[in-house]
Amino acid sequence: MNIRSLTRGDGVVIGAAVVLFIASFLDLAGIDCPAGLNCSSFDAPNAWDALGVLMSVFLAGIIGAALVVVGRAMPSRKVVGLDLGQFGAAFCVFALWTAFWTIIDASDAGTGLILGLLATIVLAGGAVATPLVPALKAPLMGAPRPQAVQPPYGGQPQPGQGYGYPGAQQQPYGAQPGQPYGAQPQPGQPDPAMAHAPQAQQQAPQGGSAPAGDFTPFWFAVPVARPLYGEDGSPGPIAELAPGTWYLAVEQRGPGLIAQTQDGRRGVLQDTTGIQRG
Repeated sequence: MNIRSLTRGDGVVIGAAVVLFIASFLDLAGIDCPAGLNCSSFDAPNAWDALGVLMSVFLAGIIGAALVVVGRAMPSRKVVGLDLGQFGAAFCVFALWTAFWTIIDASDAGTGLILGLLATIVLAGGAVATPLVPALKAPLMGAPRPQAVQPPYGGQPQPGQGYGYPGAQQQPYGAQPGQPYGAQPQPGQPDPAMAHAPQAQQQAPQGGSAPAGDFTPFWFAVPVARPLYGEDGSPGPIAELAPGTWYLAVEQRGPGLIAQTQDGRRGVLQDTTGIQRG
């Protein structure tokens, strides 16, 4: 689950679900104490004493909030053909509908029922409005600042160097150091990109064929967490590339890259904007 994919609207949904859970322990109805009687020993029922209200209002809202958040973080998951977020939003609206008519029917609504209604209003509003309101679609957590990453296989960074492979001047993706973007080294001249490549990159694979075309494998790091999708075109990610870690680009796949993780898994990195070459 990618936490950074959550939005401000998801934060509203999570907060409303917490309030709804707290409200389930509060009184559903007030006690009308006759004059002359001591009613301090009487405990008003809460949602956990009324199964119908508990399941249709409180737990339905909490389950709906969980589905909305999980569906936003894992958009490829579906339930009966619907995205988890859509399924969760339906739960939240159902909880609001039930809470409204429950409090209308109650002769003396207690704190738990009133707070539960308010929480379900916010819950349903956040679940439905998040995809529509730009302010709610903003990321809940800002993108992390680029950080210094450690070179692969034991290399040591040099003082004063920033993000990227130590010792190499940062170049745009696809450009070779000292050359214009897309230029190729002249015959008889060494490839300047290989002078800064990690040792593992300079060693050609034994018994394998070279990458197609003029693509040269290189090490790279991502500025923010990004999903890595399967080479078979499956919609669900197989891994997540994290900032601060080096990965090997082994092949060009359209606008994306075939990347290999440190545990040997390979997949397609579709978003290559802002990556730093090693």
